[in-house]
Amino acid sequence: MSAPARILIVTSGPLARNPRVVKEASTLGAAGYDVTVLTPRNHAASEPFDAALCAAAPFCRLPVDLIPGFGLSAWRAFWRLMRHRLARVAMRRFRVPSLHALGPANVILRAARAQRADLTIVHNEVPHGIGLRLLAEGRRVAADIEDWHSEDLLPDDRLGRPLELLRRQERALLQEAAYTSTTSEVLSAALHSQYGGRPPQVITNSFPLQPAPPPRTSARPLEYVWFSQTIGPGRGLETFFAAWKQAAGNARVTLIGEVAASYRQALLAPLEPAQQARIKFTGYISPTELPARLARADVGLALERREPRSRGLTITNKILQYFNAGLAVLATDTAGQCEAMREAGQPGLLVSSNDTAGFAAALTRLENDRPLVAGGQHAARAAAERRYCWEREAPRLLALVAEALGPARRS
Repeated sequence: MSAPARILIVTSGPLARNPRVVKEASTLGAAGYDVTVLTPRNHAASEPFDAALCAAAPFCRLPVDLIPGFGLSAWRAFWRLMRHRLARVAMRRFRVPSLHALGPANVILRAARAQRADLTIVHNEVPHGIGLRLLAEGRRVAADIEDWHSEDLLPDDRLGRPLELLRRQERALLQEAAYTSTTSEVLSAALHSQYGGRPPQVITNSFPLQPAPPPRTSARPLEYVWFSQTIGPGRGLETFFAAWKQAAGNARVTLIGEVAASYRQALLAPLEPAQQARIKFTGYISPTELPARLARADVGLALERREPRSRGLTITNKILQYFNAGLAVLATDTAGQCEAMREAGQPGLLVSSNDTAGFAAALTRLENDRPLVAGGQHAARAAAERRYCWEREAPRLLALVAEALGPARRS
């Protein structure tokens, strides 16, 4: 019997903050492939979460150390950080494009070259550049385009980014990779329209189906929930709280994620003390604990903005986690979220991302119409069971990988 095909997955951050990679690696490992996930170790606080995720995982994690304390000397960590910073300065001041302006490309490329993989799957912008290097060397490479990196981030954050380099990477991957994948039909169509090649295959950001949520009662105040790794500007929260200030009622809001004290203060300052008292910040919650915490709420807030284009076209983890937890959804009308809400039926309400008055009207309606909320919860959970769960996506991933490997190397 031949050895299983070897698959290398290259990403650019902690696994606890990259659930798409974990789902991919777990699915392929469980299917019998020999899977290694190559990831930089660059965030010490995430290390316990990553270790827990990998303890019983059907894949091997290969960390590349970028910070001291895990086997890398302080001097080498300093030099790797300085190379990245110098590349960013060169990009900002002299418009010299470099993959190093985005992260430590060389050290990850060396580690990837050392792995004898039958297929390498690259995630995120630095690994995308590494994937093109491997393609030029004759390796078989596939690419996941979860975010449209050349069309991502707020304007100030785009300064110093090698946008033309990112566009060349995206074009080349769509035309040369064994396959590409992305998160929504509208994002796939936009990438294909921009670059040609083959349209990326859609594998949504859905999650394994969690247990059915417990019965909820309308006797308690309505609870809204919003989550991300980081609570910060540009995520729609400012518009939401401006509307929440206008809406009558006694609903509560739970915000999950890390938040800077200055932003927390700015977010709360316009609100009355009684409203501030109904807002709870929980801090970061691990991926394993998050589904159960979401299921305790009533309505999930999907507050994405139409700009940048990447954010407006994708279907994020957020709205699909709400479907899975059986939450009604209050969503902004980005193209990606309209796609998900349309597929789900009637899981809640859509509002314009810049319409504070419309937001306030929607909040008042949800608070005063608990049957509407209950109906949205039922539709959301049904959509997760029917379409938006990982059990529906895993066969698509396995088929793509099997085709990319060819008949001789399928697991």
